[in-house]
Amino acid sequence: MSAYPHHLFSRPVYEVDFVGSDDSALFRTVHGMRFNATNPRYMIPADEDARRRSYLLHNMVWFMFNGKAYIGPVADVLRSRRDHGQRHIIDLGTGGGDWAISIADEFPRVEVTGVDLAPIQPRLVPSNCTFDVCDLDFFELLYPPSTYDFIHARAMHTGISNYPRFLKEVGRMLRTGGMVLLIELDLEPMADGRMESELQGYSGLSGWFALWRAYHHCLHRLGGIDVTVPQHLGELLAEAGQFEHISTRVGDVPIGFWPRDPLRLTIGEIAWMYFDSLLPSMLPLFIDSGYSEGHAKVLIRSAQEDLYHPIVHMSTRLHIAWAFKK
Repeated sequence: MSAYPHHLFSRPVYEVDFVGSDDSALFRTVHGMRFNATNPRYMIPADEDARRRSYLLHNMVWFMFNGKAYIGPVADVLRSRRDHGQRHIIDLGTGGGDWAISIADEFPRVEVTGVDLAPIQPRLVPSNCTFDVCDLDFFELLYPPSTYDFIHARAMHTGISNYPRFLKEVGRMLRTGGMVLLIELDLEPMADGRMESELQGYSGLSGWFALWRAYHHCLHRLGGIDVTVPQHLGELLAEAGQFEHISTRVGDVPIGFWPRDPLRLTIGEIAWMYFDSLLPSMLPLFIDSGYSEGHAKVLIRSAQEDLYHPIVHMSTRLHIAWAFKK
């Protein structure tokens, strides 16, 4: 259960355990698809496909991190509390809850809270794992200060209109010496290891690149989202002024079945399934951003053609940063 009583919250936060069997009030239907009712600007469906994408992303990162749910000295941070008090982890943008559940299993004496816009997480979870529903774009003061030993946020910057403000909240919530781990997929696709800006003319992925240009436009128009956040995680942590010992990594993510190395092939297969599921889910976002339904469908079909029948190697990048609260 969250540490603050619910009647103190300035915006509603619902614990998934207490939502019950009827969670219809936390969803809305748009263009025949189910969306969260918490943040109307976030126009990616919250349905079974979203839960599946969350699971795929979790596994893709797990393979990239060599069979672990995290990177960096997380275990050391959780052991380092000198007061021997209860340790707390919060997973911001938990999606289907796979990461929160896995970390709760790994650290059974640590309290783990997953937070997302919609209750698409399973109800049967480890006893030290709970889920909250709230809008992380406006969650100032919803969670107690200097409480969390480890904060994890993965693939959720597209729901945050002011990422520097978000990082200041993260810093407020962390105890001194606590660790934050940020993981974001790049929104700049690559062909044969090069971004569109690095290519001169023909890319072999015209439909794929066109879709991501349109996606950038939609994110900016509907939510004012900064699509360059993944590339600047380390700089943003430094500018927040609350963190030290900042580390960054960039991992190459193959998309498809072209890698010969078995591990990279596995990552590429999972990434392909992730994007195959994501493409049709973008339709409502395009329509609400002013594209006609016909134009939006052409964008998606052209990108699918490149995904299903690639003539060059498709990839993207995974940006990772971790730091410690001063």
